[in-house]
Amino acid sequence: MSKTALITGASSGIGAVYAQRLAARGHDLVLVARRAERLAELATELQQAHGISVRTIAADLSVETGMASIETVLRNEEIDLLVNNAGMGPIASTADLSDEAAAQTLALNVTALMRLTRAALPGMRARKTGAIVNVGSVMAFHAMPATSLYSATKAFVLTYSRAIQQEVQADGVLIQAVLPAGTITEFYDTAGVPIANFDQSAFMTAEQLVDAALAGFDRSEEVTLPSVHDLDLWNTYDTARQNLFGGTQNGSPAPRYQSA
Repeated sequence: MSKTALITGASSGIGAVYAQRLAARGHDLVLVARRAERLAELATELQQAHGISVRTIAADLSVETGMASIETVLRNEEIDLLVNNAGMGPIASTADLSDEAAAQTLALNVTALMRLTRAALPGMRARKTGAIVNVGSVMAFHAMPATSLYSATKAFVLTYSRAIQQEVQADGVLIQAVLPAGTITEFYDTAGVPIANFDQSAFMTAEQLVDAALAGFDRSEEVTLPSVHDLDLWNTYDTARQNLFGGTQNGSPAPRYQSA
């Protein structure tokens, strides 16, 4: 029996490549994005190339009606794999970012990802199988001028994913956080900073990124860092994170904060 994957932000970039790769693996697909025409073109291409079933849903996940429509699918249908890929990242200083852009960023990067994850989990846990891929960013580790909100939302994606990993570890469900670095997509143009402004040698293609992410998925990795060659960097970071948390469990202030 074919497995079914639901992919958000599927009309271009990383989401479209996930659709291509999962179709080649024999998955039936539910493709979600705002641009109906692009989704229809991709669906036709994948159906013809791989003989799979593809359904498209035009939905804006930054608004209530869009989120609710996809929640309904995830609650009522047997979705084996959810790829939470939809996201945005306007580049602007905190004071200059418009209220509308800030609200949309939070809705898409945080609220939609959270709600779709919550909608998918009960069925997966009951079936004792399934997977959720949350596409974050290495900006989860780093804040820069003009990325304050974007970095914060991607830190949420990582922390949220890691907590759920612990919740479902006995249920046969995989939660994978994928943290890309620079990737050649339309993201930068949408953010207002054309990718041509950057050193192209520092960027992966979307195909390279997704192939690496799927290699990590096949290994049941909980955190996949496609651009990080030295895995000890991650292991050292993660150990320090755990030690830092453990070091806060002390009933008295640190000596440096106590009067002489």
